Amino acid sequence: MELYQLRTFAAVAEEGHLTRAAERLHLSQPAVSGHIKALEQELDVRLFERTATGMVLTESGRQLLTHANKVLSAAEGVKRAAQQLHTEVSGLLHVGTVADPADNRLGAVLSAAVKRHPLLRLELHQTMSGTARESVREGKLDAAFFFGDVPTTPLMALPLRQLIYRVAAPAAWSARVVNARWPEIAAMPWIRTPTLSTHTRLVTQLFAAHGVEPPEPAMLADDETVITNLVVEGLGVALVRDEVARARSAEGELAVWSGAAIETTLWFVCLEARAAEPALAALLDLVREAWHLNGAPSTAGSAA
Repeated sequence: MELYQLRTFAAVAEEGHLTRAAERLHLSQPAVSGHIKALEQELDVRLFERTATGMVLTESGRQLLTHANKVLSAAEGVKRAAQQLHTEVSGLLHVGTVADPADNRLGAVLSAAVKRHPLLRLELHQTMSGTARESVREGKLDAAFFFGDVPTTPLMALPLRQLIYRVAAPAAWSARVVNARWPEIAAMPWIRTPTLSTHTRLVTQLFAAHGVEPPEPAMLADDETVITNLVVEGLGVALVRDEVARARSAEGELAVWSGAAIETTLWFVCLEARAAEPALAALLDLVREAWHLNGAPSTAGSAA
């Protein structure tokens, strides 16, 4: 089989229609149809059901599409590697970071960047998650770590890991929170983040899911480490990442309410239209390597 056949297979699967796939690939419809027919004959598998409205993947087609996408992604990797042999990657990229740099595996990314691309400069900007995403969309940042819902157009996103947040209170409040109900938790003084922050959206989602009005902030902070320390100091309750909450609880500094947990995803995002630029493509590869990612990135178009 040929790569062009796999590209045609993937395009028809995504478009669900021969004509639209042909337009996308700048081919004639008979050529696209011929590619699919030849691939089906070579594999001895029916890839699509032809319907009045278009092309629908068979179960075999759905399974083989996953493998085809991996091959196409690998081929793109080879192409990028070849391009880098001809042109030394250079330039300055502004990268947004959130939470603890260690949680973003920045050390591994930066170390590899220095060794592999000595002319590539990365300038880091610590910011809130929601601000990081919007700054990439507006072109203020070239790329950023971000946690929250699936990023949408015009962003490309690499899913890195799942994050769990829990309600944490000062250790001295343990008796108050151990058997507390949702309205009682909401009535406590809360340490919140500014509106644009994903942290704020998580608080809203958490309480809305249980039919309770989200708590008004008694205090605002825009850094997770600061928020955790304010809770430890006895100033209120807040959402704290699971691993941090558990560690500080084991040290007798926090009380973790067992009644709630909310999950979100850590992403690395950039503008999809810029993802092939040599500097950004190199950075994306470094992030993939640091996080041991093998699959293709999530692209814009579906929101959680």
